[in-house]
Amino acid sequence: MQSPVTKGTLALAVLAISLTMAGCASMGNVAPQATRVDPATLDAGAAIRAANRDAGWPSADWWRAYGDPQLDGWIAAAQAGNPSLAAAQARVRQAQAVARIAHADELPQLDGELALQRKHWPDDYFYGPGTLANTNSWNNTGTLNLSYHLDLWGKDKNNAERALDSARAQAADERAARLELEVNVVRAYIDFAKNFALLDIAQQTYDRQNELIQLAQKRLRAGIGTQLELSQAESPLPDYSRQIDSYQEAVQLGRHQLAALAGKGPGAGDTLTRPKLALDTPASLPSALPAELIGRRPDVVAARWLVDAQARGIDVAKAQFYPNVDLLASLGGFGVGSAFAGFLRSMNGGWSAGPAITLPIFEGGRLRAQLGAASAGYDEAVDQYNQTLVSALKDIADDVVRIRSLDTQREDAARSVALTRRTFDLSHQGFKRGLTDYVNVLVAQSQLLRAQESQTRVEAERLAAHASLMAALGGGLEAPEDAPRDGAAAPGKAGTPAAGASPNGATQPAPAKDAASASAAPTSLLPRTASEALASPAPSAAARPSAASPAPAPAAKLTRAATSESGRPTRRRQVAAGAALADTDRAAVPAAE
Repeated sequence: MQSPVTKGTLALAVLAISLTMAGCASMGNVAPQATRVDPATLDAGAAIRAANRDAGWPSADWWRAYGDPQLDGWIAAAQAGNPSLAAAQARVRQAQAVARIAHADELPQLDGELALQRKHWPDDYFYGPGTLANTNSWNNTGTLNLSYHLDLWGKDKNNAERALDSARAQAADERAARLELEVNVVRAYIDFAKNFALLDIAQQTYDRQNELIQLAQKRLRAGIGTQLELSQAESPLPDYSRQIDSYQEAVQLGRHQLAALAGKGPGAGDTLTRPKLALDTPASLPSALPAELIGRRPDVVAARWLVDAQARGIDVAKAQFYPNVDLLASLGGFGVGSAFAGFLRSMNGGWSAGPAITLPIFEGGRLRAQLGAASAGYDEAVDQYNQTLVSALKDIADDVVRIRSLDTQREDAARSVALTRRTFDLSHQGFKRGLTDYVNVLVAQSQLLRAQESQTRVEAERLAAHASLMAALGGGLEAPEDAPRDGAAAPGKAGTPAAGASPNGATQPAPAKDAASASAAPTSLLPRTASEALASPAPSAAARPSAASPAPAPAAKLTRAATSESGRPTRRRQVAAGAALADTDRAAVPAAE
């Protein structure tokens, strides 16, 4: 015959098991629906397939290909002083701190309490007569409390992994912000050089027009010209002067823009001298494109880690359906008496230990709704990753097409400048000898001006397109040396509590694995373990162009023209100053060497 104690224990066990099985809510059929795109399944397109594929990935200092030390120094200044980049670095530190907080939840918690009180005990009806009535004594307590959460369903582990993956995503976002800053500085610097070159063209056109005015005046005095010719020669001069003012304004605004990108005041840009840019780099692509792209572009890397974080969030939501078990222990002393340290005596000591179990019994569908929200968040992250990957390939293909087109346009623009220059020279000589009227000269000069400006802009666009291609290829992000665990970007496998096996036996489908799981973000940005992540510090932060020819050499330059000692363009409106200027086509951006 069983004792009453045994019967009571058995009844409590049966009741506990029944409550546990009945209390754990059903997950239903809530499961993620999105699947990550395998880069190998994406058609790279004819432009990428036709491009030179024997090049490596860009270097971390890809902008040095432009060969301008001033640009190198200004990018370094921007990396050190740009406030937006500093804010991105602060977000990385914040995410790392959150990851440390989540990691702390996996460890035992120990805290102590100490209360020291001097108390007077009254002698009244409520307290009644006793040994302490109308006396003074110490009422002291001291306890140590230990608690440890048994992570039976992986809730704490997955929560820590989710925070760690979010920190990794923030680190990748910081690298993306750094790359964007580098590209913005390069583009602003190219515009700065372009405006210098356009200023040269406007200044030389102004000087040539002054020569034509003097020639028209001589013809009028000699009786072989007319007042109409002189008026026609003088009429374009104010507009040419306006163009000079406009480009001088653009040059100064470019100084301000570069100073702002470096996190400095506008005056810092006054130290900038005339840029000298050269680029002799063909549009080549890595042979491993697009397979390695997912580990090379910061935005793609960040999107992948966000997918991982959302997957861990699903596992956290699933763990909420199961009992929560904590181990609790307490040890302390309690003393009331005249001795101050009486509570420290062994006879006054006490302890307690045991588990504490909580479980969901009725929560009105809240847990299932939380799981649905986590699953939808995972789907959104996967779709955003897929879109980021598709956009990355589009960016590369667009830049390859653009560079190829600009290379052809560059040759056409050089031929156009050479032909219009020859036409202008012939019309100018004919007008000087009285063999043609001024209208032909005016038309030829307008054509030459447009051709030179077009050539300048084409070369600037070509330089900017190279910067865009470097950014599209990841801007020198290190190749990954490790990868997330296989299936890390999907919730746990069905059949385990953390993966979705509900108490009623229903299993929850997990997102399909794909080939992208095997690739990783770079370890330089994304530490593999929690301890590595928590220990990782936050990231720290025109000289005269040569004459254009119909077949220019590969090296195109934005070079230096006549400037003042400070690097500012000087304005010359006298005919005598025209001798110091290069010919019109020498003011264009591309130079053949």
